[in-house]
Amino acid sequence: MKGSVMRRRYLRRFLFRLAVCAAVFLLYFLRPGVLDILTGWDFFRRPSPLHLLWLVWVGDMLTQLLPVGRWIALGSQKQFRRYERPAAPPPPAEDLRAWVRANNRRALAVLLLWGALTAALGILTALHVLGPRELLLCTAFFYLSDLICVLFWCPFRDLIMKNRCCTTCRIFNWDHLMMFSPFLFVRGFFTWSLFLLSAAVFLQWEIAFARNPARFWDRANGALACAACTDRLCGRGPGKGR
Repeated sequence: MKGSVMRRRYLRRFLFRLAVCAAVFLLYFLRPGVLDILTGWDFFRRPSPLHLLWLVWVGDMLTQLLPVGRWIALGSQKQFRRYERPAAPPPPAEDLRAWVRANNRRALAVLLLWGALTAALGILTALHVLGPRELLLCTAFFYLSDLICVLFWCPFRDLIMKNRCCTTCRIFNWDHLMMFSPFLFVRGFFTWSLFLLSAAVFLQWEIAFARNPARFWDRANGALACAACTDRLCGRGPGKGR
């Protein structure tokens, strides 16, 4: 597999997330009291390892809200004008509209699927099968799974979205909203602050897509073309994407 600076960077992030996921599970079994800051205003009452995790997660989302540069993947930044290279000549407007319609249908399918999963977690919470600590475990697992999808295999891409790679992914910045969806069922500053910020990232992305869909399409935005790719998160060389 071809390497790249960006792929190596994301592999290091994957190892970090693996360590975070393992640490959260260890805290759950060995020091469950530490997780009490999940609920109410306990976030402000005493320090906890989860405060560090909260800062990491907030920082991750801020990098998606701002055009911070290419130290994060172009797939997450393509909504910003500075990363757009309009194709010349541009594709026909009808082709763009057809691409938008197709991708919106596929995105809606993902949204409904994830909504059903979130609803299932809500039902299990209402039945007292899951509590705040178990929902944190779900979020930690989703946190790790996000980079499994980016680096190794993504069921959403291959089974529903049918996009070439993460660079062209219609739903790239949905990751935190999906990750923090279990926190909908935990009343607390820690949980709802993260969920609300993830909703802001989601809304910014969707507004950008609605206003400038050409920035998200590799036929209209030359920066997303496989031959122009320097991220190579797929592990292949330029021009060898899926």
